[in-house]
Amino acid sequence: MTTAPTSTAAPGSAPRPADTDEPRWLSAEEQRVWRSYIEASTLLEDHLDRQLQRDAGMPHLYYSLLVKLAEAPERRLRMTELAMLAKITRSRLSHAVARLEKSGWVRRENCPSDKRGQFAVLTDEGFEVLRRNAPGHVEAVRQALLDRITPEQQKALGEIMEIVAEGLQPSEAGADLPWLR
Repeated sequence: MTTAPTSTAAPGSAPRPADTDEPRWLSAEEQRVWRSYIEASTLLEDHLDRQLQRDAGMPHLYYSLLVKLAEAPERRLRMTELAMLAKITRSRLSHAVARLEKSGWVRRENCPSDKRGQFAVLTDEGFEVLRRNAPGHVEAVRQALLDRITPEQQKALGEIMEIVAEGLQPSEAGADLPWLR
């Protein structure tokens, strides 16, 4: 006698009966993991944001934008590409770049091949702000996260986060992603 499959779950996930609309509730261990992740990620982001506000006078998001520009060829990126790299909406990016422009750390340039397009360009002053503040930020990252876990845990965390990030970035046309809004 054969039986109908009892699960349509992905490998490694909790089984779900095939003939029910019952939600796949989190087990006690899954709930612990989820809540620990939420608490730690919220506290980590707050810790890094406060450190950068105190030491550099900017939020973590702005620092991240400066880093992405510093790593780009000629320290410039199309605004749409910068929004994609930062995983934020174009509106939020536009607001952040306006604030960074006010500080003299970024400037916008029109795209010669696309009248609607713009580049964000890291200025020399912005690069210097980044250079001065990078050591303190790196120390904050080490103290808050990397020094608390073993090298093996660091490797596992990196692999896990890559899997999660990859799974949350659909490639199909029309996907609802922040930088497309």
